[in-house]
Amino acid sequence: MTKQEHFQARLAEGSVLPTLLCGHCSSTLSRAKIFRNKDAGPRGTACNFIGICSADDCGALNCCDHALAQLDNPTSIVDMAS
Repeated sequence: MTKQEHFQARLAEGSVLPTLLCGHCSSTLSRAKIFRNKDAGPRGTACNFIGICSADDCGALNCCDHALAQLDNPTSIVDMAS
């Protein structure tokens, strides 16, 4: 069994639209792959919002809580994805 690593997503600086970057490879996290993490158990992390990197050869699981907390309206990015 391999240990799954979790990374911290970052907010892209100077972006007109709120954009989250993968904490592993710095690729843009697609809004379609940012989810509310209900019950925290199924994904193995206590984060409220998680993002899965869709970049080739990455696929990292990112905790998005810290990055979203830097926004004036943090749920807006998730609502756009839903």
